[in-house]
Amino acid sequence: MNLPNKLTLFRVILIPFFVFFVLAPWFEGYGKFIAVAIFIVASLTDMLDGKIARKYNLVTDFGKFMDPLADKLLVSSALICLVELKCLAAWIVIIIIAREFAISGFRLVAADNGIVIAASYWGKFKTTFQMLMIIALIIEKQLVEINLVCLPLHYVGVALTYVALILTIVSLIDYFAKNINVLKEQK
Repeated sequence: MNLPNKLTLFRVILIPFFVFFVLAPWFEGYGKFIAVAIFIVASLTDMLDGKIARKYNLVTDFGKFMDPLADKLLVSSALICLVELKCLAAWIVIIIIAREFAISGFRLVAADNGIVIAASYWGKFKTTFQMLMIIALIIEKQLVEINLVCLPLHYVGVALTYVALILTIVSLIDYFAKNINVLKEQK
């Protein structure tokens, strides 16, 4: 197994640790800070695995399949935790996760037709803002728990949430608009 694939698997392995620390009530003073650190490390592996794979010609079918799945698992787990922590409205998470299912299904249909749908810039911006939103909301929750209310961070979290939501919808429209021929060929 090559290094990019190991990084992808490492990201998946980090998810239960992230969930544990973000939700565990007995780590109220610092657990969410540990969770944020884990989330940042996992997010960095997302950037690194692709760059290494492309730079050193280590792209594999496993990596093509597992990398986006690992991303979806990481972000979806974090979003569900944020709903549990009452930091994020469930309807926002439903829209974001529904978009991920729609794009994944769309990619499967395309793959069935021998077409590879590459990640778009809108999708990359969306992922970046989702990850920043998750980090900001978890840090804010931790600060509130230790009685350090940080109003500017709250507004940053809210702004990032709506930017991420808008980018989620825009990237969905972009994927379908650029690849509508895949659906037409399916008829």
